[in-house]
Amino acid sequence: MAERSFAREVEDLRLGDGDTFRGEGILAITKALLQSGVAYVGGYQGSPISHLMDVLADAKDVLDDLGVVFQSSANEAAAAAMLSASVMYPLRGAVAWKSTVGTNVASDALANLASGGVTGGTMIIVGEDYGEGSSIMQERTHAFAMKSQMWLLDPRPDHECIVNLIEKGFELSEFSNTPVMLEVRVRACHMHGSFACKDNVRPAHTIKDALNNPKRDVNRIVLPPAAYEHEQEKIKTRMPAAIGFIRDNKLNEWMGPKQGKVGIVMQGGMYNNVIRALQYLGLSDAYGNTQIPLYVMNVTYPVIDSEVAEFCLDKEAILIVEEGQPEYLEQAINTVLRRKDIQARVHGKDVLPMGGDYTAQVLLGGLREFLEKTEPRLLGNRPPAPDATPVLHHPAVERLKQVVPARPPGLCTGCPERPIFAAMKLVEEELGQHHISADIGCHLFSILPPFNIGATTMGFGLGPASTSAFNVKADKRSIAVMGDGGFWHNGLTSGIGNAVFNKHDGVFVIVDNYYTSATGGQDILSSRAINKRRNTNNSIVQAVKGIGGQWVRQLDRTYDVGKMRDTLKEALTTREEGPKVIVASSECMLNKQRRVKPQMSKAIKDGVRVVKERFGVDEDVCTGDHACIRLSGCPSLSVKQLDDPLRDDPVAAIDNSCVGCGNCGEVSEAAVLCPSFYRADVIHNPTRWDTFRSKVAMAVIGWLQRRRDRRRPALEALA
Repeated sequence: MAERSFAREVEDLRLGDGDTFRGEGILAITKALLQSGVAYVGGYQGSPISHLMDVLADAKDVLDDLGVVFQSSANEAAAAAMLSASVMYPLRGAVAWKSTVGTNVASDALANLASGGVTGGTMIIVGEDYGEGSSIMQERTHAFAMKSQMWLLDPRPDHECIVNLIEKGFELSEFSNTPVMLEVRVRACHMHGSFACKDNVRPAHTIKDALNNPKRDVNRIVLPPAAYEHEQEKIKTRMPAAIGFIRDNKLNEWMGPKQGKVGIVMQGGMYNNVIRALQYLGLSDAYGNTQIPLYVMNVTYPVIDSEVAEFCLDKEAILIVEEGQPEYLEQAINTVLRRKDIQARVHGKDVLPMGGDYTAQVLLGGLREFLEKTEPRLLGNRPPAPDATPVLHHPAVERLKQVVPARPPGLCTGCPERPIFAAMKLVEEELGQHHISADIGCHLFSILPPFNIGATTMGFGLGPASTSAFNVKADKRSIAVMGDGGFWHNGLTSGIGNAVFNKHDGVFVIVDNYYTSATGGQDILSSRAINKRRNTNNSIVQAVKGIGGQWVRQLDRTYDVGKMRDTLKEALTTREEGPKVIVASSECMLNKQRRVKPQMSKAIKDGVRVVKERFGVDEDVCTGDHACIRLSGCPSLSVKQLDDPLRDDPVAAIDNSCVGCGNCGEVSEAAVLCPSFYRADVIHNPTRWDTFRSKVAMAVIGWLQRRRDRRRPALEALA
């Protein structure tokens, strides 16, 4: 069950010659693959390419009509290895994942693929998640392309340009027998635009054709002595072929005037922001009509020396706009100019930040400084530019920070993972602090307030492996946490299997919420739903026991904080040796609400009796110590200021976003806090019996309240 359905978008994949596609960039990429005659597609979901995977998953009928094979890969390494189908056969294949974390996982397979080379065109689509909006470490795909000598496309953020680069990218791959990487940033993936469609193309050679006619070329296999020859083939044959193809097909673009004293060289993906910054300086309009010559590198590796030299020949200075570090392009272009004795001064990271997101605001400052140094005449009649002060450091924002308290990102309302970490805090209070290794996924939010749990995170599914060094006898045991997505990604072998093999005496908590929730709620092996296209309902517990796990506990309701606490305590104190594995299972609340809410709305509309649970806080009972919030952190738990002048502290309150999971009450009970939480059942379309019971209950409550009011004066007199 993915985050959303793409039933409407799937129909756009059927558009043909004469039609116009309108939509998100990532969907345009999907359509371009089908127009390019791709034979198979694989990959692993993750922002910003999850939609590509989800659309293809929903487009089975379209793919079947074309004879295209699609597979959601177990991880990025599996996806990269899938491209081996193009090594011996003229099959066009594509895979996609979130970079650079995905490329890290896939690097071994990619290195082998690039070494032996390919016969069919292969494309690796990487969602470049870089900058301050990123959720990963700040690295660049460029390094991987150079390391393995794969060609890197960085298309200008324009639908027509991206679609053309995909089609030409497959041709480039086939022409040079080399895999091609296509880098698309978050903004490009989610921007909206249009392009003129072409008919979808059935693959000229299908997977079935390859199976029926097997081929083998020992020179393509990475095994000595062929492996030694691959390096020479890359340098002497493949790279010259790629350079010639890129130059002849004009994949890089020249824009603006033909000549000029200064010029700008940029990654294709930086084009839109550069134009916006030039627009602020009065040197371009919104349509890209610029007064400064631009060299747009839609292919950032390899660098085309002849094009760089031609662009720089008449320039006194150039600015290289290259997001991220190290400055690979700046170094390469400096080398080109020195070797060709072209004296244009090269500016880049001297006027632009070494790292960070190159927003229009950042580029504005760098461009202004570059032009002030090299060609101030161009700045003479510029309009007043916006304040270059970073937005987050603007005085108004600084004043706002002093008023509005920081709200760290956290788990969703009703998240079944929240009670797991509440239980951990309760155990910590009793047994002391333990070393806890975290993992990638929703549960990573536990490292932030209110839980403050977790010391490290080393990669998706590597939480258990992160504790492997702590396999020693001590007064305390290590704890590792990973999700079900990470477990199936690689945690089963590198985490649990490794712990069993090495007799690791630690505790391993597998958070099972039935989906890879953090990437959009896609089904996985252990999903509880029935999926017609995939094999689900495979037990995590059986998998753990299958590789030798002995101490395994399954909890099928994580909201039972008391039971969760007791199980954790048992795992940390038992004398039994070997890994202690706890599988804590409850459905992701977001996915549950996506499924249940429409069903309940329809039932209510049809007149069916529906009971909705709601929770609240009794203001008269609540002491205002807010321990419940510190042990929960649920977004629906807030505070409320009372009108009572004798009570200064605000009390806890539950807002309308509550989904009735009951965690707040469970936490309070397990922590022996207070009885201020109550549950109310909201009944839609009540029966006669419901109405009668309600009237009787209200009558009894009213009588008790009136009796209390009558007795109050006498009690006050006694006081």
